[in-house]
Amino acid sequence: MSDVRVIIQRDSEREERVVATGTTTADLFSGDRSIVAVRVAGQLKDLAYQPAEGDEIEPVEITSKDGLDILRHSTAHVMAQAVQELFPDAKLGIGPPIKDGFYYDFDVETPFHPDDLKRIEKKMQEIQKRGQRFSRRVVTDDEAREELSAEPYKLELIGLKGSAADAAEGASAEVGAGELTIYDNLDAKSGELCWKDLCRGPHLPTTRNIPAFKLMRSAAAYWRGSEKNPQLQRIYGTAWPTKDELKAYLDFLAEAEKRDHRKLGAELDLFSFPDELGSGLAVFHPKGGVIRKEMEEYSRKRHEESGYEFVNTPHITKAKLFETSGHLPHYMDGMFPPMEFEGQDYYLKAMNCPMHNLIFRARGRSYRELPLRLFEFGTVYRYEKSGVVHGLTRARGFTQDDSHIYCTKEQMADELDNLLTFVLDLLRDYGLNDFYLELSTRDDSDKFIGGPEQWEEATEELRKAAEKQGLELVMDPGGAAFYGPKISVQARDAIGRTWQMSTIQVDFNQPERFELEYTAADGSRQQPVMIHRALFGSIERFFAVLLEHYAGAFPAWLAPVQAVGIPIGDGHVPYLEQFAAQAKAKGLRMEVDSSSDRMQKKIRNAQKSKIPFMVIVGDEDVANDAVSFRYRDGSQKNGIPIDEALAEIADAVERRIQV
Repeated sequence: MSDVRVIIQRDSEREERVVATGTTTADLFSGDRSIVAVRVAGQLKDLAYQPAEGDEIEPVEITSKDGLDILRHSTAHVMAQAVQELFPDAKLGIGPPIKDGFYYDFDVETPFHPDDLKRIEKKMQEIQKRGQRFSRRVVTDDEAREELSAEPYKLELIGLKGSAADAAEGASAEVGAGELTIYDNLDAKSGELCWKDLCRGPHLPTTRNIPAFKLMRSAAAYWRGSEKNPQLQRIYGTAWPTKDELKAYLDFLAEAEKRDHRKLGAELDLFSFPDELGSGLAVFHPKGGVIRKEMEEYSRKRHEESGYEFVNTPHITKAKLFETSGHLPHYMDGMFPPMEFEGQDYYLKAMNCPMHNLIFRARGRSYRELPLRLFEFGTVYRYEKSGVVHGLTRARGFTQDDSHIYCTKEQMADELDNLLTFVLDLLRDYGLNDFYLELSTRDDSDKFIGGPEQWEEATEELRKAAEKQGLELVMDPGGAAFYGPKISVQARDAIGRTWQMSTIQVDFNQPERFELEYTAADGSRQQPVMIHRALFGSIERFFAVLLEHYAGAFPAWLAPVQAVGIPIGDGHVPYLEQFAAQAKAKGLRMEVDSSSDRMQKKIRNAQKSKIPFMVIVGDEDVANDAVSFRYRDGSQKNGIPIDEALAEIADAVERRIQV
């Protein structure tokens, strides 16, 4: 038997080995259970792969991103096998790994019930313990069609093959490579076939290599994401390298559920989504309106201080505007259908930038006016598929705090630097402090417009501005807007989740499309650089992020009710009303609970409402011209003179601190 020479690549270390022909990569890493696959020439391979002469082999650990995807996709196969053992008539859709887990779609006669998920999970545990081997087979299209003749959705994927990755979310996990493969689940002892699925792989060596998993929920999902296609049943699950990591993730989900902005919005009476309006369209109630008003007013104040000018634009426009901007050919799927009026198509506004261009173009501009910073709280409407609408974070109607800055090329670097500093400082004022930056660039796709030289210049200036902030910079190739590169501010909330906040985009293309010009110092006509900037992204989404970040316990400056007066007895109500009048005279939001509830019930109500200051008054407080404070954490401070009490509340509001 001849030998082959291979190179083991671990980070920066290279180790050359000579092994017998037929040696598997599992043999190379025997005893190391953390290795679940390998990468050879950039391609992921199963541990059953037999290296060829000169192969450079990089081990893939289960804790890496690729390793987690392999673990989760393998678990999805086990789930699909369990479903078909329990529901033999179930037809298979797609089952890819996703962030923190996996899903699989099934065509079944009756939607899954929570009790069904328990049965499926129990069957999965049985399969896991059997230690079935995942075995890869290359097949021709005709062989795949014959073997999977009873699986209509798989047959459709075989027909799509190379284009399937674009045709259906998650399809690239099954087809799209240069060849079709089927993975067999084989009995550990006899080698008999237990189950099979069309799949690119790779997979874990055996089902016993799945350490910890749990099924989460089921939901309806349209085949290939289209409402024109059959509705399938999707089961979501999660899988982790250890049971401790699974427990930590489930604990995290429990905390996230408590912070769900949709749940808190209803409990705190902040907003709702009436069916009469339609999906993704929210109304803000008075208390939610107070928070929103404070958010907007502080933002306006900071923008005024930074030289922005406020504008307003309408909610609909003729189609030609979005044809000129390039949005209709590049963004039509995200826009509501047109309305025909007076022989022309009108569209609901999906973005503000084209209208701001019209404001710039309304008269001649001089270099002395630049940079010109236009700002608008502009409501826009975007068609989001029903399956992705999610409370305030993914809505169909929302208000952007949108800015467009027009400057000279010479001003661009300083403007980007100042703009990013302004954005980060303002986000910190709202209580977010943990950031990293993402730089989205173009790739070779035909979705991008404009010349490569312009893109390179814009990308380089954004990179320089990002690096000045001293924050982690993550590259996002291909993630740019169709008209230019962008920086996204990514913020981590109180429980470590990442939210995309502000975006800053450099655009050489719209000024050209709209023929925007200014008169330069030498009298020549020059084209300005356009910078797009949304600070919150949308007010609704930022509202939801803050609501979850604070778990509903907003700092006093944003709290709809900053203080509530709680009398020990009915006789103390007039005294508290006088205190509340003084608080209101200072611009503070205070109420007095004069209901017939007992004091302890009033305290519980205030705690549920997450009011920052509970102002409690009894006989001793009245006698001493004082009040007592009870805070949200249950601590208390007694006998505070009225002036000091008012000053403490006002100070917390003015300094925007949490109490």
